[in-house]
Amino acid sequence: MIYPIITENIGKTPLVRLVRLLDESIRERNNVILGKLEGNNPAGSVKDRAALSMITGAERRGQICRGDVLIEATSGNTGIALAMTAACRGYRMMLVMPEDVSLERRQSMRAYGAELILTPVQGGMEFARDAAKQMAREGRGVVLDQFSNPDNPLAHYQTTGPEIWNGTTGAVTHFVSAMGTTGTIMGVSRYLKERNADVQIVGVQPEDGARIPGIRKWPEQYLPAFFEAHRIDRTECVSQTDAEVTARQLAAVEGVFCGISAGGACAVALRIAHEVENSTIAFIVCDRGDRYLSTGAFPA
Repeated sequence: MIYPIITENIGKTPLVRLVRLLDESIRERNNVILGKLEGNNPAGSVKDRAALSMITGAERRGQICRGDVLIEATSGNTGIALAMTAACRGYRMMLVMPEDVSLERRQSMRAYGAELILTPVQGGMEFARDAAKQMAREGRGVVLDQFSNPDNPLAHYQTTGPEIWNGTTGAVTHFVSAMGTTGTIMGVSRYLKERNADVQIVGVQPEDGARIPGIRKWPEQYLPAFFEAHRIDRTECVSQTDAEVTARQLAAVEGVFCGISAGGACAVALRIAHEVENSTIAFIVCDRGDRYLSTGAFPA
């Protein structure tokens, strides 16, 4: 018998249909809403895919080898995924992040053996990204850089996109995803559009003032290097309240306990379902809700 190692269980996550959250209007329009449960990945999020792709890609190119120090700026899920992958492949992981990252996320990263460097919350992810690059210039390690590394969207072109296409037998009409590094939406868009150019790709950004983990609206100079605006047909903004309320509803009504960015993506999927007919709308459930218990998003 040949048994898989932990990273060989990344991907092939469930695609589940929402039932009770759909109102009569959506049902009358004959629309289906599907959530891709990325919290079922070994380290608990969609970022497992990109983490494995970036590390194995760097290994193939000879940029890193076992025992090296890896550095990454992250708001949480990528850090957890990289820490897991680094642990099982023999790397030391240093993660740079704003100091307001949830306690559960920090504890998860440390559990995998990562070293954490916290940056001022006022500087946001932009400051953390600059700090990580400065550490690399000082020779303290290799930055994988999820914001410019083409292996990030490649992971979703090779795995997430095909899984959604095959899971719907090609019936998907809309794909909705929160936009952080934009790796997920770039890779999935490329794959789905190659199969059917009419599939609508919808990006989700936060409304001004909202701080939703995993969803960002980047200043021009910090836009991810692989971001291509033409791959997105429509961009929708979501409020902090709508994202959190929808996340709570997904847990209490559908039994899908997910994070806040997934709540935002679902809110937009529901918005679209009130406009279209005979459509199959898939959205990314980025991670699990237990990562956010200390934030107050799920009151006791």
